[in-house]
Amino acid sequence: MQVHHAFWPSRLPHAITVPDTSLWFNVVVNARRYPRKAALVFMGRETSYRRLHDEAERLAAQLAAWGVRKGDRVLLDMQNCPQWVVAHFAILRANAVVVPVNPMNRAQELVHYIEDAGARVAITTGDVAHEVARASDLLPERQRLSHLLVSQYTDAFDPAALQPGDMPAAWQDWLCTARPLPPLQSGQVHVWGDALACRETAPEHTAGPDDLAVLPYTSGTTGSPKGCMHPHRTLMHNAVASSMWGTASADGVALCVIPMFHITGMVSVMHAALYSGCTLVLLPRWDRELAGRLISRYRVTAWTNIPTMIIDLMASPNFAQFDLSSLKTIGGGGAAMPQAVAQRLQDQYDLHYAEGYGLTETAAPSHSNPPDRPKQQCLGIPFMGTDARIVDPQTLKELPQGEQGEIVVSGPEVFDGYWKHPEATEAAFFELDGKRFFRTGDLGRVDEEGYFFITDRLKRMINASGFKVWPAEVEMLMYRHPAIQEVCVIAAHDDYRGQTVKAVVVLRSGKEGEVSADDILAWCHEHMAVYKAPRQVQFARSLPKSGSGKVMWRALQEAQDAGRL
Repeated sequence: MQVHHAFWPSRLPHAITVPDTSLWFNVVVNARRYPRKAALVFMGRETSYRRLHDEAERLAAQLAAWGVRKGDRVLLDMQNCPQWVVAHFAILRANAVVVPVNPMNRAQELVHYIEDAGARVAITTGDVAHEVARASDLLPERQRLSHLLVSQYTDAFDPAALQPGDMPAAWQDWLCTARPLPPLQSGQVHVWGDALACRETAPEHTAGPDDLAVLPYTSGTTGSPKGCMHPHRTLMHNAVASSMWGTASADGVALCVIPMFHITGMVSVMHAALYSGCTLVLLPRWDRELAGRLISRYRVTAWTNIPTMIIDLMASPNFAQFDLSSLKTIGGGGAAMPQAVAQRLQDQYDLHYAEGYGLTETAAPSHSNPPDRPKQQCLGIPFMGTDARIVDPQTLKELPQGEQGEIVVSGPEVFDGYWKHPEATEAAFFELDGKRFFRTGDLGRVDEEGYFFITDRLKRMINASGFKVWPAEVEMLMYRHPAIQEVCVIAAHDDYRGQTVKAVVVLRSGKEGEVSADDILAWCHEHMAVYKAPRQVQFARSLPKSGSGKVMWRALQEAQDAGRL
């Protein structure tokens, strides 16, 4: 027996038998079991399990009519809303592959996802459709989108039926205004209602557990983002396991404000809830007042979040008016939960905040704190069916308990490899004791009770309010600025976000005095997602380099951390 099994939830097995079906089957089952039950709640309107099933079925038929075949990749680019869920399952129903992307990405960033995934169809919302169309138009004709499906947020709710408190005033224009359709070179643009009116018959559903289901992208130390190949079985494992871990049932209500384009929101929240027959209350963006009201109104029982959300909610002047008594499980990851905040939750509401850990490559949780015995500021114990070790990053030999090394993971949730990057896949895996382990790139230790703690990162990564920012990707985009000769991106401390993005820039000759830091910041916000864009720019005459000419980013990071930069 593993040492951490002494603290395992007594009601649960150490490993589970994963259903030998596709993710689409979960919707089929619950549409039959709970046809009238609310699957989704958005801006005061409910979508039943039967309606979710039927809309996904019709959209799958439309995708097939547009030429989508088994294994084809379809881009999905929107904030949390019912259309995201319908489109996600429609793509799976059509035996195709979901390529979820962050709607904060701009055209220059989206080019890579369309080109690398080979997507010919994209589904988006009116507020970001023009960026998707621009990205397609920037590509050679043979690589452009053939079809762009655009939904308006009001396709999912009636603005006239909104009750007081259903929507923040600042969202009125964003959510209630229909945006004009963008032109698309070499392709057709369609509206959501027309696609759902399709009366063709969807193709036979043949996707199985080993077929590719989702291709989420993650960045790394160098180059452009890489697609993580997740078949149905890896996501199914963590959907079922997360549901069991959180004691989910058809009588549960989950709040989903973590973006579903992110692996945690997609798997640990959406798929886990819909597998269980839960009701999923959707928030398109974080708003503490609305979140508090929704938890109170819908008697939310489970909430997976980022610790900064809890901190913000507790800072609300209306916090005492919110009724959190329905919450049974609460937890999350992406950043450490401050001990004082976790203690306040425990003292006031008897809620034990359970932190977890995982990567895009591990379908979200590879570790989670036992709900009945969590440790604060801790990754938790290896998740169901998972073997995790601490190894020497150089020799890959397992290290004794308490020593710092690289966290490595083997389990049924681990992805198959990187899309079109066999060399990166080979470098990410190694064999130990006859098992295939994935190298996380994170340094940590394990205590005497088998709980894991993160201590540092091997990979260059900035964690800004739970959003992972990869400096190499930001640098690659910034090099497109005509005034930038060299740039190095590092992390700077931020009281609220934890870390924020800072760029150390060397300007081209003759540009000194012509281009300001504010000019660089404005350009970055125009050309990349807001969470990636630097918040600080510092000019330098040169960047420190090694003997081989490589920029010594770690030296700049250490100088920043020490207050010398």
